[in-house]
Amino acid sequence: MCDINDNSPHMGKEHEGHDDEHKAWSRRSFLQALGIAGSGSMLLGSNYLSASAPSRFTQAIASAETDNILILIRLSGGNDGLSTVMPIAQFDAYANARPNIYIPESKILKLTDEFGVPSYMKSLQSMWDEGQFKAVHGVGYEGQSLSHFTGSDIFANTDLETNGFSGLNTGWMGRHFENLYPNYLMRGGRPDAPAAVQIGSFGNLVFQGEETNYAFTASNVEQLTEIAQRGLQYDVEQALFDECMYGDQLRFLRGVANVTYDYAETIQRAYEANRNDVEYQDNGFARQLALLARLIKGNLGTKVYMISMGGFDTHGNQPLAHERLMTNLSVAIDNFYDDLAFTQHDEKVLSMTFSEFGRRIFENGSNGTDHGKAAPTLFFGNGLNGSAFVGDHPDISDGDRTGNLNMTTDFRDLYATVMAEWLCIDVPLVEEFVYLNEKTYAPINLGFNCSGVDFADIAYSDGEPTVPTQPESVDPTNPNPALLDAVVHKPFYPTDSTPHIYLEMPFSAHVDIQLFNILGQKVGTVFNEMMMEGSTEINIRERIPSHLANGKYIYRIEVQDQKMSKSVMVA
Repeated sequence: MCDINDNSPHMGKEHEGHDDEHKAWSRRSFLQALGIAGSGSMLLGSNYLSASAPSRFTQAIASAETDNILILIRLSGGNDGLSTVMPIAQFDAYANARPNIYIPESKILKLTDEFGVPSYMKSLQSMWDEGQFKAVHGVGYEGQSLSHFTGSDIFANTDLETNGFSGLNTGWMGRHFENLYPNYLMRGGRPDAPAAVQIGSFGNLVFQGEETNYAFTASNVEQLTEIAQRGLQYDVEQALFDECMYGDQLRFLRGVANVTYDYAETIQRAYEANRNDVEYQDNGFARQLALLARLIKGNLGTKVYMISMGGFDTHGNQPLAHERLMTNLSVAIDNFYDDLAFTQHDEKVLSMTFSEFGRRIFENGSNGTDHGKAAPTLFFGNGLNGSAFVGDHPDISDGDRTGNLNMTTDFRDLYATVMAEWLCIDVPLVEEFVYLNEKTYAPINLGFNCSGVDFADIAYSDGEPTVPTQPESVDPTNPNPALLDAVVHKPFYPTDSTPHIYLEMPFSAHVDIQLFNILGQKVGTVFNEMMMEGSTEINIRERIPSHLANGKYIYRIEVQDQKMSKSVMVA
């Protein structure tokens, strides 16, 4: 037989039963991948390949009044919430619990008076300033298992009753897919684009239905890139199989997979239809987002994506490991949304993180933390309509008897909110497929509302979400822009992608428009004269033609001593 690489996960430390759990995880992953083979997936060489099944989910979203896209970002291993969102008001309790691994206050980027993030996540500062970053505190569920695979299953199948292997074998999105398209095996009903695209070793339980997994899945970013570039799943050159037992059979199976994967050509067309307009870092997570950006900008049509970042099982040497992981995440997310902004797709893409559990309050004996309960969920995107810390942060001084943070936000409420308010899925279906009809819809105000329901009162760290503003160096006085509420203004891009500013003036007034780079440095004057009542379009590049490089800028409009700012991408 051809060699099959051993992809066993890293063995953690300082957790009872941890080694045995990882062994079970490895065996279980293998068996789960084989089990999916009965419904359209197969194990070929060292790669798990999960076939995409057609779904009415895609058609339902297409028929709704939204073309919004959701990206699920799995932080595999259990992300440490206290190293992600820093409770400044509880800093002493935090530092006392972690004398060897706490992040000094001098290295905290304070986004509000109450909360901040480590300074190595500084790439998210601009997203916070532009209203594109929310963090929801204390996300989890009652009776947290502290198990990698059980925790992962529960976050996927939302089944809190069985809490283990006997839980549902379907996921919150998979159930919805299956309900909306019961004839998914009939090729004639196949949607134009995959219902979901996932980069991972096998189709995640999130997308699993009773009979098949609904995600078009590539085992890694390199495989999906090859699909996007070649339009085929696998190379079928005979020479590759000459040294393999059953080589002819494997070659035949790969050929069948290529034929049955109608979406490979669709993915290739989307990939080739656009490009990356920013330079991403050279790491696996950044490459995943760079590839997704090309598919989204190429108008693939898929509404749900899932990518992963491993390494969060930080039982030992956590400070360096977590800094590397969250630095890579922060830089890549910022680059991703800058990239999407070149084609204005950034307005329609919401990203959210999730992990199988959090970490404990107290450090262990290996400069790390052990499996814990609640942790924050991070959201990114223009659709948030303002940056904020949402909900109640768990009290560090009032953890449970085992040193765990208490859960303050039910993770199912976040899933339900995203489905009903971002993807515009009917609330009764959301209650059935997220809550399993055990609970009524309890939405959280994340800044978007499709269903029209009234949100329950939600706590924000500063009372209200932080709305987008220019950098402090541009306008340190931050005057009240009430006067400009009557002025309609927005950036837009004609077919040649040259950035314009559209102004609709309800009165005649002197208008001053200055352009700044993302460091707050003045680049030049776009407009500085009287503007009559009515509408006006201003070509930014024509106004500043000689030295304007491509990239993100901020323009500030001043009318009668009132100022308002907005970001714009110059291509």
